[in-house]
Amino acid sequence: MQGQTIEGENVSLRAEVERLKEREAASREILGVIGLNRSDEQPVLDAITQNAVKLCDATGAGLWLSSAARDVIRLASVAATDKTEFPVGMEAEMEAISPMGRCMRDARTINVADIRDDPYYLDGDPVHIKMIDEVGIRSRLIVPLVENGIAFGCISLIRKEVRSFSDDEVTLIESFAEQAVIAIENVRQFCEVQERLEREEATRQILGVISQSRDDEKPVFDMILESACRLCDAPLAFMSLVNDNGTHFRVPAHRGATPEMAQVWDKQLEPIEGSALTTSEAIRNRQIIQVDDLSSSDLPDTADQRRAQLAELEKVRAYLVIPLIRGERAIGTINLYRREIRPFLPEQIKLVETFAAQAVIAIENVRQFREVQERLEREVASAEILEVISRSRDDDLPVFNAILENASRLCNAPHAFLQLRSEDDSHLAVAAQNFAKSTFLDGLRANPIPIHNNPGSISVLGMNADKPTMYEDVSALKGTKYYTEQLGYAIDREGMRTALFVPLKSEDKRIGVIVLYRLTVAPFSKDEIALVQTFAAQAVIAIENVRQFKALEKLNAELGDRVEEQVGEIERMSKLKRFLPAAVADTVVSTGSEKMLKSHRALLGVLFCDIRGFTAFCETAEPEETIEVLQTYHEEMGKLINAHGAGVDHRSGDGIMVLFNDPLPCDDPAGDAVRLAVAMRERMADLCQQWKRMGYRLGFGVGVSLGYATVGMVGFEGRFDYTASGTAINLASRLCDEAEDGEILLSPRASIAVEDGFHVESRGELNLKGLREPLEVFRLTGVAEI
Repeated sequence: MQGQTIEGENVSLRAEVERLKEREAASREILGVIGLNRSDEQPVLDAITQNAVKLCDATGAGLWLSSAARDVIRLASVAATDKTEFPVGMEAEMEAISPMGRCMRDARTINVADIRDDPYYLDGDPVHIKMIDEVGIRSRLIVPLVENGIAFGCISLIRKEVRSFSDDEVTLIESFAEQAVIAIENVRQFCEVQERLEREEATRQILGVISQSRDDEKPVFDMILESACRLCDAPLAFMSLVNDNGTHFRVPAHRGATPEMAQVWDKQLEPIEGSALTTSEAIRNRQIIQVDDLSSSDLPDTADQRRAQLAELEKVRAYLVIPLIRGERAIGTINLYRREIRPFLPEQIKLVETFAAQAVIAIENVRQFREVQERLEREVASAEILEVISRSRDDDLPVFNAILENASRLCNAPHAFLQLRSEDDSHLAVAAQNFAKSTFLDGLRANPIPIHNNPGSISVLGMNADKPTMYEDVSALKGTKYYTEQLGYAIDREGMRTALFVPLKSEDKRIGVIVLYRLTVAPFSKDEIALVQTFAAQAVIAIENVRQFKALEKLNAELGDRVEEQVGEIERMSKLKRFLPAAVADTVVSTGSEKMLKSHRALLGVLFCDIRGFTAFCETAEPEETIEVLQTYHEEMGKLINAHGAGVDHRSGDGIMVLFNDPLPCDDPAGDAVRLAVAMRERMADLCQQWKRMGYRLGFGVGVSLGYATVGMVGFEGRFDYTASGTAINLASRLCDEAEDGEILLSPRASIAVEDGFHVESRGELNLKGLREPLEVFRLTGVAEI
């Protein structure tokens, strides 16, 4: 009896040892699989479910993983002793009150001896009824996969008999659950590192392409889309770019599209404002847009066509739109598409944002490179045109040809021509064109466009406009007054679409217009318009140069017969200036006659002045002092004589004679003489004060007369002088002799002539040398108030 007991215990111990060995072997197997599969957790999960079935004597085992939202669970691995009703990949809603829901919610193990007692079965849940009544499941064990206190999955074991799982079995499955968590986390970390390396490599490759593509951003776009599709698991993508005017976007690059969709994108030119497309919306608002399910998105009817194309041609369901941001505006987008309902992850969105920033760098690099190249090309073109202008002084056609050729090439406009006003200002005529043959321009030459009373001509409107005029699509003018027969011919026969008119302006006059047009609807950029304005200015310079050259030739021809006569006249006048006073010579030159040089009578205002005490000063002063005083005196008096418009003045020592009314006529010769005398006296008062400080005692006196005298040339060849003689001259000289320091004496006739403008008083009668009778003399006392 005792022997039988010992033998029974030995059997039990051997069974326990075998069981422990199997479990250790299973653990080693699982750990080995974990070590061999750093990038894929599936072999580990399969090993766990298979060992769970074998070691726990279970009918089947499944490993379930929850979605990120924790609302759906997916069967990731399954093992069974017979055919299972639950295939890998199946999904089910995870309700909080179900056994698995409670396990996941509370992160605790649930061991159910008989699931017939489960409320779900008792309440008639179809899934539980099928599990029990059809599949025959009775006992169930559910162990959560827990990380950081949160369950993200579970291992579920079933039996088709009512037999609860033992504590050892529960412990074993819990250890398997821990190994599953380790395997999943290892794979996650490994994949995360690999993804990071792949992203870094993609970024490096894109930067490499950017550095090699200074003049073309297309290779960069292609590399970005390839990397974005590969790393974000998106089979379809395109990149959009906004045009220079910021009004529309186009698709310069795409990837993965069917031929039908590729054709749609290649031709796409969509407006940004007023468009319901998500691409336009992302550009307008500079915001990321993600649509999880295209079929359920609430898009306006205006976007239905594009949505239908994406849904029908490409089977698109989810998509992502990332704007390309430069400064304060969006210049395009990167669009990624998936054909299943699967939102893009935050790290994927972040990656595409990095790609978007790189796309902006590439665009900016190419823009700057092209800008420099275009600037150089434009500078070369301008230099070429200026060189042609310098060589074509008598012909503007070579300049026009150079301008049109460069404008057509640099602005990508195959057709260009220049129209000028006709000489009679009645028509606009074609002066030059950049293409060899054009029936449209032949028609314009045969029937020039009338300028006046022609409000329907867009050429006339373009010439008269203050700034360039552009028509994005001239065919849109159909049905308006601007749609003339000639314009219709240009549209239908020549294919004119986008047209630019740049006026030629010379000061305030409009002299013509440069016309460029494209055969497609493609608006000219601001830089292109500015360039043509520069060419227009150069055309005006050429026109003006030719006009001036021809005018000069005509003038030279008209003046040819008079050159010799004028040269002789100039030589004669030059001789006059060498021996005549400047005022007399200038008058002779201006009148073109020497008649005035002959002796004649004239009513003169005569002024004589000199320095009081000058003779005595000269006897005691050094010669240098005398010369300095005379130099200052004559310089200051000369300024006043010139300022008062005197005709002739003569100087001798400290004496000065000034004549008014000949040879330069004046209305008030006596008044002009007196006004000069007053100005002289005021200036001399200042000078005498300065000289007094230097020890010179000097004064100043003036005599003024009004009367007739004989005036004319006196002298001999080479020594002529223009002077006057007569009683009026002698009288002014004698009055000067009698004047005291600071005194201005006037003859009776001069006194009467100025009495309205000046105050005078009688100084009494004086016996003057050269006059037989005493003469009443008048002293100037002031200026009359007005």
